[in-house]
Amino acid sequence: MRGRGPADRRAASRIPVLLYHAVMDDPPRWIAEFTVTPRQFADQLDAIATGGRTPVTLGALAAHLVGREPLPERPVVLTFDDGFADLPGPTAETLAGRSMPATAYLTTGALKGGAGSLLPPAPMMSLRQAPLLEQYGMEVGAHTVSHAQLDTLSGSAVRSELVESREALEDVLGHEVTHLAYPHGYNSATVRRAARAAGYESAVAVRHALSSGRDEPYRIARLILRRSHTVRDVERWMAGEGARVAPFHDAPPTIGWRWYRRARAAVRGPEFAG
Repeated sequence: MRGRGPADRRAASRIPVLLYHAVMDDPPRWIAEFTVTPRQFADQLDAIATGGRTPVTLGALAAHLVGREPLPERPVVLTFDDGFADLPGPTAETLAGRSMPATAYLTTGALKGGAGSLLPPAPMMSLRQAPLLEQYGMEVGAHTVSHAQLDTLSGSAVRSELVESREALEDVLGHEVTHLAYPHGYNSATVRRAARAAGYESAVAVRHALSSGRDEPYRIARLILRRSHTVRDVERWMAGEGARVAPFHDAPPTIGWRWYRRARAAVRGPEFAG
């Protein structure tokens, strides 16, 4: 039997964690850039399967990063942020029909009628539908209450966002919720420490990068899907190509943008992370 070549070994060591939002044909304008159509979604899932990747939950990846569990040789993680109305319906049905597990991060304020949420208007699922996601085989994590830029908030405000969203999900699910997604990926060392202190075992950022077995459990890198992405883009990610590989230090522009947003939030107050 022939051994694996360099390309195979590279692909196996690089873990695509894909970030989806809504899967719909006619999304609200504010989120349209970060949606895919049902046809695109199906084609991308085909590319994942053809690429020889095995879908796992974010919880499985997080357990691997701290040495608790092995992963299949070529894993991929599918994640969904916010909790748009398609998620507990056609999107979850499509994934279940292909036996593809995924992780959904829910913005609890937006799922309870929008009270306290900074998300602009959009068709959303309801909080009481969260157990339905689990029936379809999806893992549920928290995405804060309001979808604010966490790295611009006070310590007490960050804690409230993290704890209240987790507790709301635990109340409806009846079990512990230990995985978190930072809204728009915005985080800092202080926010990461707060996530750990609030009882989360992992947190995902964005970073526009492939994850790896050496990634940081409290800022796992993801690749955000835009409507402009093609099947070829997904194929390259499945091959472990087309993006840098985490972990890596924040670049100066990222740090500068964080300081700018903090200054703006000091004047305007909490702002939507998007």
